[in-house]
Amino acid sequence: MPQHTRRTFLKGAVAAGALAWSGAARSESSGRPNLLLITTDQLHWRAFGAAGPFFETPAMDALARSGMIFQSAFCTTPQCSPSRSSLYTGRYPHKTTVIGNLDSTTHLGTPQGPLPASAETLGSRLRAAGYNTAYFGKWHLGNHEAFSKHFDRANFDGDSHAGATDQAGAYLAERARDAGRPFCCCVNYINPHDIYEAGGLAKTGKFSAPAFPVPHPASWRETFEGKPAVQKRYAEEDQGKCLWGKPDSYWEMYRAVYREKVRLADAEIGRLLKRLDETGLAERTIVALTADHGDMDTNHRLIFKGPFMYENLVRVPLMIRVPGAWGGTPGASGELVTLCDVLPTFCDFAGADAGDVDGVTLRPVLTGKALPQPRDYVVSQYYGKQRWVNPIRMIRTREFKYNRYIDHGEEFYDLVNDPDELKNLARDPKFAEKKEALAAELRAWMTKHGDTAFETYWPTNRDGSRFQDKEVT
Repeated sequence: MPQHTRRTFLKGAVAAGALAWSGAARSESSGRPNLLLITTDQLHWRAFGAAGPFFETPAMDALARSGMIFQSAFCTTPQCSPSRSSLYTGRYPHKTTVIGNLDSTTHLGTPQGPLPASAETLGSRLRAAGYNTAYFGKWHLGNHEAFSKHFDRANFDGDSHAGATDQAGAYLAERARDAGRPFCCCVNYINPHDIYEAGGLAKTGKFSAPAFPVPHPASWRETFEGKPAVQKRYAEEDQGKCLWGKPDSYWEMYRAVYREKVRLADAEIGRLLKRLDETGLAERTIVALTADHGDMDTNHRLIFKGPFMYENLVRVPLMIRVPGAWGGTPGASGELVTLCDVLPTFCDFAGADAGDVDGVTLRPVLTGKALPQPRDYVVSQYYGKQRWVNPIRMIRTREFKYNRYIDHGEEFYDLVNDPDELKNLARDPKFAEKKEALAAELRAWMTKHGDTAFETYWPTNRDGSRFQDKEVT
């Protein structure tokens, strides 16, 4: 894909999208749109060609050109189960009670349980509003029997990839033949989560050098000086150790494998969107694409996901295409948004009750207006991984990011002058006032939202030393 600037892409996106999707009617339709939610696993915010030219993703790029790109979208937590609990309920993990991946060890020494069967989801709320609902692919929230009742069609296949496309494609064909009720179809792809294969290649050394240039992220300069010690421990002793100390060729291999896993996901997204076109449903269907969380992709000499809140891990792609009949306006938005916003947005277009959620509807932005109350910041939570408990809370404005670790101190980054988050300013007296103001804002948010992490976890995990017995992905 040719190199191009973000400004050039966005200019083309608005022009091409407006031509293809404005439609004859610019006023919002009185009918209700169909809804298609596509979720990838472990896709970071730059992992599509329009945002990062290293990646070849024609399907995602086409969707971005015809829809609205949210450039500052964040997951509520950089882990699969808790993030998905937020995406499908509109609530933060501490409220869904899914604060870690299913069966990971909690601070009490007990396994993380499933999403409670009593929880309302996107499926149940839209079904109550008269929608036909379907779910295909990775679920990772447990209680399959209970939640299958939220959907008219459900297959919670955790390893599904091409299978999810085939099943969703057949469902779309059925809905095209029986258009009496609008539908909501959720399609969940496993990739690029299969990047964990790179760990095995690194251990054996049996891989070929990439046949194309692999750019080195600027944050490869990371030394971890002044950073929470747990980050380097993850790199040296936990899942990062398969690459730690290896030549750059190993790190380039990781990036090449990740790129290929992203390409595989994009190919399935392309097949799905082609099927949507073939069924004649595209012009009556809102399409949203996002990810449950990102991947470090060797940034900061870190891989996979772990106890850190860098942009590569918490910032995710979010693009939503709204047909012109419902006022869709292609372009780009710099609004600070979270995955909790997807459910209320879909419910708004569907005329459904979103219930008590932590998100807001993005419909105003998608239809060329402004949010009534734009966010000044977003908050993200981290609990731990497998048997290693290291809670973190992040608050991020457009200019600064503050991270509070339960056991490992603080981070404060000037995102304007240090977008790669290389210099931790938490102990810099010149930034003390700004840091304390953001820390106070985080504490106020936690109090308001009932997040008692600091009180709950501190007494039981002071040394942060609980590593898992074996690597688990």
